[in-house]
Amino acid sequence: MNRTPPPQAIPFIDLATQRDRIRDAVDRRMAAVLDHGAYIMGPEIAELEEKLGSFGRAKHTLSCSSGTDALALPLMAWDLRPGDAVFCPSFTFAATAEVVAWLGATPVFVDVDRDTMNMDAAHLDTAIEAVKREGKLTPKVVIAVDLFGLPADYAAIRAVCDAHALKLISDAAQGYGATTNGKLSIAWADVVATSFFPAKPLGCYGDGGAIQTDDDELQRIMHSLRVHGQGKDKYDCVRIGMNARMDTLQAAILLEKLAIFPGEIEARMRIAQRYGDLLKDHVIPQALPEGLVSTFAQYTVRLPEPDRREAVQAALREAGVPTAVYYPIPLHRQTAYERFEVAGGELPRTDALSREVISLPMHPYLAEETQDHIVASLIGAL
Repeated sequence: MNRTPPPQAIPFIDLATQRDRIRDAVDRRMAAVLDHGAYIMGPEIAELEEKLGSFGRAKHTLSCSSGTDALALPLMAWDLRPGDAVFCPSFTFAATAEVVAWLGATPVFVDVDRDTMNMDAAHLDTAIEAVKREGKLTPKVVIAVDLFGLPADYAAIRAVCDAHALKLISDAAQGYGATTNGKLSIAWADVVATSFFPAKPLGCYGDGGAIQTDDDELQRIMHSLRVHGQGKDKYDCVRIGMNARMDTLQAAILLEKLAIFPGEIEARMRIAQRYGDLLKDHVIPQALPEGLVSTFAQYTVRLPEPDRREAVQAALREAGVPTAVYYPIPLHRQTAYERFEVAGGELPRTDALSREVISLPMHPYLAEETQDHIVASLIGAL
């Protein structure tokens, strides 16, 4: 392993190299939008939805303005309301639970598996049973998160949802394109919601998102909700909706990024495998069960001495290696969410992970020399 530091600063996520790779194609796409002038719902929107549908093996794809709106729209279409319970992990970004609270419903936080860091299906079942026994809330929906790009255990979670007659949303903001034995999450989920935030594995140059489903009626309602709840006449709103359209320019950019996305997923898997080989005796990487393909939105490991995390980060900064912690405060301990339900009263594995994890630079263009420097610096810091 080469321990010589790289000649320049290491980006945590390298968007510049990707930008340079596709710049000419993106420039042509954006110029076409400027020429035709259809900045809202232009032809690139329909083209992107069609190509995302093919990539995502979904009957329907609805582009929207953000990953947050992608989660909100199906909940609105299912008429989520106060008194309803939505089960989601606490070890995730706020948007997963935020949309539930928007609609007056109650997020119920579920613990995760320590190794995969994703929702634990057994604890989910326990949480649903507990809410039913208490009788104050009506279980309605489960939102499973593909944390750091790793698919949730959808077969097990789907079985729990079916046993309790609940809807299932795949929050694939970090894991869009990830597979389990060759299957995308739509094979189990009623809805797949994703984000095109620039730092995501498939990101645009602003905000954007998409929803995928095979449900005809759900698609029809979400299509209306996306544009103020309009009916056949745009000045006749038949339901209370929102303004959740994606800009045409972002769709144009995503068309070129989608074209190279499969190859980038392969590169992320290759780089992650190398990280794992080099670090296996020093830290505990997020587990990658057999048959799963992760998009590795982040490469996240557990430190053997969590109390030294700040010191490790400081040493890595000194070596020119950026790091991040996702997530230092679980949702159930954040000020805005601590009033909501916690299944079983505590989430010990979630709390433990929040103290242990650290994420290293990860993107499809990470050179081996740079990766060697990152690994050597981490081992030295430990």
